[in-house]
Amino acid sequence: MERATKAEILAALSHALDLVEGQPEGHAVRTCLLASRIAEEMALSDQDRDSLYFAALLKDSGCSSNSARIHKIFGGDEMLVKQGVKTVDWSSPLESIKYAIGATERGNGVVSKLRRMLGNLGPPAKVMDEVTLARCTQGAAIARKLRFEEAVAQAVEHLDEHWDGRGSPRHLRGSEIPLLARILGLAQTLEVFFTTFGLTAAMDMLDRREGTWFDPETANAARSLAGDRGFWELLRAHAEESLQHLPIGAASAVADETDIDQICVAFAMIVDAKSSFTAAHSSRVTDVAVELGMLFEFDHERLRTLRRAALLHDIGKLGVPNSILEKPGRLDAGEFDRVQQHPRHSFEILKPIRAFDRVADIAAAHHERLDGSGYWRGLTASELDLDMRILAVADVFDALSAERPYREALPLPEVFAIMDREAGTGLDAACVDALRARKMKGIAMPQAA
Repeated sequence: MERATKAEILAALSHALDLVEGQPEGHAVRTCLLASRIAEEMALSDQDRDSLYFAALLKDSGCSSNSARIHKIFGGDEMLVKQGVKTVDWSSPLESIKYAIGATERGNGVVSKLRRMLGNLGPPAKVMDEVTLARCTQGAAIARKLRFEEAVAQAVEHLDEHWDGRGSPRHLRGSEIPLLARILGLAQTLEVFFTTFGLTAAMDMLDRREGTWFDPETANAARSLAGDRGFWELLRAHAEESLQHLPIGAASAVADETDIDQICVAFAMIVDAKSSFTAAHSSRVTDVAVELGMLFEFDHERLRTLRRAALLHDIGKLGVPNSILEKPGRLDAGEFDRVQQHPRHSFEILKPIRAFDRVADIAAAHHERLDGSGYWRGLTASELDLDMRILAVADVFDALSAERPYREALPLPEVFAIMDREAGTGLDAACVDALRARKMKGIAMPQAA
């Protein structure tokens, strides 16, 4: 069987990062293709081109770590805030203040906006440094965790610095900024303007920001692509296919089983970093699911697949705003519908990866119920195999037994009393019983009244 490449897996998972950044699907992939062409124009070494390729696919891997903070600062849907900030010159005090006023408490009145803004500590530029530091530091840590070259981590860590020193978060200037970070920062901005406003507007932006945001050498290399209409059409319509066929080593590097496992762990960390409500949720669900799989005597390969599905089951939740994930009250119909779509997003992100066909099926079923009352497909018992049932039980168990910001962890007897009410109708009774036998260890269950 043909093996999946690192590029294929990371390109597919980068669509989840596009979700949390509020960007159109394929933003990271298009940025990668742009950065690769700029690197080709600049005659970078093969090693540098490989590092830049992976850095572009991982550039937003820290983006979930600042979602809660951005929501707290601006209110409302933090994805809209992130989306908009990429089209303004936030290094300009006037533009940053103007944008902050428009983005804060979007749709609400002036009093509400001012109250929120006065509650923030510091001017918009300081706030940008704060949220960018969290994002870039976490992104670099993810790159290192995946054992990429240090140049990859450095490119991710410094991609929001500007040539004139007015970038973020450390205000590096000129050649203090690693070359790969300079290319990547330009490529991501150029992609946003091209996708949002078209090629002419993108090149106009490049001209305006040369010497301030972007170093002249990198800007000139990017400008040389303006007349290549075939490239821009390819970028708009066939970026992902083209990306995986570039004549560089990074595009064809096969992912071994250890690589795939590490990528799954890294993206589980990205998912769990989005909200304090879900901190370490994916890893705990994975532990429980694997524990149950071992109790049911799954073989090594089946356990590995279950583990990957458990780690990535909530990757689609990156598309749900923190204004919904952290809402203290009951969700309205529209908000609940967005929550219910996250297993579908998980499926659509994972299914195209050759190595993840089975992983996608299991992961996307974690909110399905035996009686058909679950979501997103409304599958019934005959359509839910044991692996799917195990993941559903593990997910519910963690939701009840983990401490949340709004409540203490429920005691195990209460957890299983609640799960028993769904056993046989919503949840698989054998899975619930097996987990209870494993977890209770002599703790007495409450007697029914």
